[in-house]
Amino acid sequence: MNEKSHDGQNRDGISSARERLQEQRTKEKTRARRVRQAVVGGAVVAALAVAGGVAVWVSSGGGTGSTTDTAFALPKQASDGDKPAVPVGAAGARSTLVVWEDFRCPACQQFETGFRPVIHELQDSGRLKTEYHLATLIDGNAGGTGSLTAANAALCAQDAGKFRDYHDVLYSHQPPEQQDRFSDKKYLIQLAGKVNGLVSDAFTKCVRDGRYDGFVRKSNAAFAGGGFRGTPTVLLNGKDLAQVKGGQVTPAELKKMVLAANKGEQSPKG
Repeated sequence: MNEKSHDGQNRDGISSARERLQEQRTKEKTRARRVRQAVVGGAVVAALAVAGGVAVWVSSGGGTGSTTDTAFALPKQASDGDKPAVPVGAAGARSTLVVWEDFRCPACQQFETGFRPVIHELQDSGRLKTEYHLATLIDGNAGGTGSLTAANAALCAQDAGKFRDYHDVLYSHQPPEQQDRFSDKKYLIQLAGKVNGLVSDAFTKCVRDGRYDGFVRKSNAAFAGGGFRGTPTVLLNGKDLAQVKGGQVTPAELKKMVLAANKGEQSPKG
C-alpha cells in the first residue's frame, strides 16, 4: 500500500512538473508572439505593450541608475539640463519627436525597426527633429553594463557627427535581452567600423574611458523620475503616441501627423 502510494506521489509529482514546464513554454511562446506582432504591425502600441512588460520587470528589480554626479562631460551639440538629450534633424523643424530608449531594450529595437525609414525621411526633409534620451533600465535588472556602455559609445559617435548612423547599427546588432555583449567595448568599437569614418583614436579612447557615462546616468535618472511607463516612450510635439488613437499609430500615420503639423493643421486626438 505504501509502495503504491509512493508510486502515485511520484506520478503526481512528474505530472505537476510537466504542467509547470508546459505553462512556462506557453508563456515564452506568448511573449515571442507579442514581439513578432510588434514587428509585423509596426504600431507604437504594440511596441509599448511589450515595453510595458519590461517596465514592470524593471520596477520590480529596483534598478534606477540614479546618480549624484553634479558635473559630467557634454557631447557636442547635446542638450544639458534636467533631461539630457541628443538632437537629430533640423533644429528649426516644426515637429519634435522625443524618444526615451535603452539600447538593450527589445521593444526599442522593434520600434526602431518599424519606424526608422519614416523617421529618417522626415528628419532629412527638415520636417522633424528627434531628441533621443538614453536610459539604462535593462542594466539594473538583467545585470551588466551594456545599456550604459552602448549609450556612451553612441555619444562618442555624436562627437564625430555620426550618432544617427551608429545608433541604427547598435539596434541592428542588438544581442538577446539577457546577454550583455554591449558591455564589451571592443565589440562596440568593432561595430563602429560599419559606420563610414567613425573609427578613430578619439572615438576609441572615448569608448574605452566611458567619457559620457555621467551624461547617460543623468539621463536615466531623469527617466526614472519622469513617471514614464517603460521604454520606448515616444512623444510627438509633447503628446504620448501611446495615447493617440488608442496607441494604434503606424509609421504612415506618424508621417501624416508630422505633415499636418507642418501645415498648421490640428493633430489627431487621443
